[in-house]
Amino acid sequence: MEEEQLECPNSSSEKRYFPESLDSSDGDEEGVLACEDLELNPFDGLPYSSRYYKLLKEREDLPIWKEKYSFMENLLQNQIVIVSGDAKCGKSSQVPQWCAEYCLSIHYQHGGVICTQVHKQTAVQLALRVADEMDVNIGHEVGYVIPFENCCTSETILRYCTDDMLQREMMSNPFLGSYGVVILDDIHERSIATDVLLGLLKDVLLARPELKLIINSSPLLISKLSSYYGNVPLIEVKNKHPVEVVYLSGAQKDSVESILRLIFEIHHSGEKGDIVVFLACEQDIEKAYEIFCEEGSNLNPDVGELVIVPLYPKEKCTLFKPVDETEKRSQVYQRRVMLTTSSGESLIWNNTVRFVIDVGVERRKVYNPRIRANSLVLQPISQSQAEIRKQLLGSSSSGKLFCLYTEEFASKDMRPLKPAEMQEANLTSMVLFLKRVDIAGLGHCDFINRPAPESLMQALEDLDYLAALDNDGNLSEFGIIMSEFPLDPQLSKSILASCEFDCVDEMLTIAAMVTAPNCFSNLPHGAEEAAITCWKTFLHPEGDHFTLINVYKAYQDAAVNSSSEYCVEKWCHDYFLNCSALRMADVIRAELLEIIKRIELPYAEPAFGSRENNLNIKKALLSGYFMQIARDVDGSGNYLMLTHKQVAQLHPLSGYSITGKMPEWVLFHQFSISENNYIRITSAISPELFMQLAPQYYFSNLPPSESKDILQQVMDHLSPISTIKKEEDMCEKCPDTTEQRCTIQ
Repeated sequence: MEEEQLECPNSSSEKRYFPESLDSSDGDEEGVLACEDLELNPFDGLPYSSRYYKLLKEREDLPIWKEKYSFMENLLQNQIVIVSGDAKCGKSSQVPQWCAEYCLSIHYQHGGVICTQVHKQTAVQLALRVADEMDVNIGHEVGYVIPFENCCTSETILRYCTDDMLQREMMSNPFLGSYGVVILDDIHERSIATDVLLGLLKDVLLARPELKLIINSSPLLISKLSSYYGNVPLIEVKNKHPVEVVYLSGAQKDSVESILRLIFEIHHSGEKGDIVVFLACEQDIEKAYEIFCEEGSNLNPDVGELVIVPLYPKEKCTLFKPVDETEKRSQVYQRRVMLTTSSGESLIWNNTVRFVIDVGVERRKVYNPRIRANSLVLQPISQSQAEIRKQLLGSSSSGKLFCLYTEEFASKDMRPLKPAEMQEANLTSMVLFLKRVDIAGLGHCDFINRPAPESLMQALEDLDYLAALDNDGNLSEFGIIMSEFPLDPQLSKSILASCEFDCVDEMLTIAAMVTAPNCFSNLPHGAEEAAITCWKTFLHPEGDHFTLINVYKAYQDAAVNSSSEYCVEKWCHDYFLNCSALRMADVIRAELLEIIKRIELPYAEPAFGSRENNLNIKKALLSGYFMQIARDVDGSGNYLMLTHKQVAQLHPLSGYSITGKMPEWVLFHQFSISENNYIRITSAISPELFMQLAPQYYFSNLPPSESKDILQQVMDHLSPISTIKKEEDMCEKCPDTTEQRCTIQ
């Protein structure tokens, strides 16, 4: 049916779907009586549709449905309830609906329901599904809030949101007074935001005895949660189905080729069902997709079509909507092969998966606070992750899990639980948030796993360098304003600096473009030269940040001059640009502009293209990214980081790499230690400009190097007046010792 496709409405007008039996124009008395006998939906007062009863039967077949009475009883009598269940038992969709029924029963006197998810795709998909099951309108009674997208009204009863969005809401609503029930889902993902919420909600629950907290988790984390929260009721959902596990030793060495052979074997076997393949990283997805596209053309069409679906975490999972039965009969059999990574474990929604192929390893980002850089490390997945992948077959009458590793590898090399992100990531944003909520008296956070002290010290030191802290280690006025932006603190600092240098318009565009997904499409095989030729039209001699402004302005011009959305998409396709990424950049930029206006920061008219404006943009960038500077040490593109002795190269698609003109000093946006050690999104700077804008006490803390000696010579030749003024400014912010500043409650 057409009405099954739900979208977030742009207006307040309501749209409901009624049973086909009511779609009659004869108007006889029996029809009127039938209307009077219809059961009304208590959430909106309208009659239930026929689809509601169809979906209700499906809900009643879910493993968790048997626990509804027990859950509701525990919810009434306790403040905290833990729900333990496998990946596809139904806890993420049913528990929030039961909580909404509870809030309705007490007339929402304590507020509505909010349910967190780690991935924004999951939050959107669950909101769509639950609105359908509750027979209400998406964006009205049920909605979702994800970064840079709010599909809710003030009267929304049940909200799905990403964990970081609920964390941000606590900055203005620290005790979550709008909610009667908070549900933390996907706890086993161990994201930073979820771990922070687990700690902060302990204090919120003490301050609000009427607030209920529901924790949804996989069974493997239950013992840790029980010791963390004490003796709280536990609802266990059993969901056991036979799954055949096949260990294929020695297949990891040529995993992509092994997977290719295995998929073709499954496809030719005649066994029905879709296939999910878990690979180590997105690069492996791209490599596998390319090989499959080449080899797939040789398949025998009589065995059915093989559809390869790369599933990246940044894409919404609308492609797993079940096919209508009438459509199935009229089509040649299609088997979908979904290629994903660890972050796709919660993104597989369909019940047609019969085969899972697992390489058993993942490429994780592990942050090193000493060098302020991520390392891409190939590690075994955890036993809990392996179990979740197995559970994707849980709703099948039978399924097969192919493990491209040995049983011994699973028992000896895999850790029991997935590592907490807090112990492997940059904590600067988290510390800025905790400093902000400390204003509301929630600065103490009892983490389920304590972050590494070295990472905390580095985060505090970086906030100090960015002038976000005062002499007592609390947030400065500057830091409070920085926390208003849903961005990395360095990027927030650059936006604030742009107010001083009259380039806010341009800096907002840069911030939006680096926050959105990559605007340049993956280079299509065989069309590399054509793509680079198109991209050359956007190149700016001052650097990649300026090139991004050119791309955005060209996209805006195309949107204004095009007669339809199709024309804009065609323009993007012709220039090998990612249209969805540019749309997202447009949305992000609009929200950042709203924040600028709300806190009444100065906003200068755009002046992009002038020499003065180019210099001002670099000043704004340096104000936030002075810790990310590199120098070409030999004139051949080998860039040595200023803060450590790592050597990196410009990314091959950087404007400087394309033109072959390598600047000596660059400011870069991103760097990861990996096979290639690329620095991405770079712009040329001068050492004089760096010395004028970098904090003096940051420069003095740099390790000895040839680059530091060069900068010292530059500073010695700078105007004494400007140097004295700069030192005076720095002395106002500079503490007696760095250690005195690095304290966190």
